[in-house]
Amino acid sequence: QVQLQESGPGLLKPSQTLSLTCTVSGGSLTTAGFYWTWIRRPPGKGLEWIGTIDKSDTSYISPSLKRRTSISMDPWKNQFTLQLNSVTPEDTAVYYCARGEYSPYYSENNPPPGPWGQGIQVTVSS
Repeated sequence: QVQLQESGPGLLKPSQTLSLTCTVSGGSLTTAGFYWTWIRRPPGKGLEWIGTIDKSDTSYISPSLKRRTSISMDPWKNQFTLQLNSVTPEDTAVYYCARGEYSPYYSENNPPPGPWGQGIQVTVSS
């Protein structure tokens, strides 16, 4: 069974860079037909798709976050990483990694089919 697990710092100060890693077990990042995504849920709000990386190392980033966001992968370790620069308190959220299929693009109404990681709380505060 494919499982995903997020890891990284849970508390940041404004202007710092967030780096989260998703470790995938039971499957390969290079398997055809799958995509690897990051999604977040701010407190009291809905899901926001952040971006996706595919098996060819091509990334697709939400327009609202594109200038601050990058996604990378390490197929040997079965890991992919989110980097979000210049964080503010509005970046406070539970961050999830999840597997997608058929398309790299997602939204609150069209979330990745999964499986999903359990999520990690990230708080940005001065």
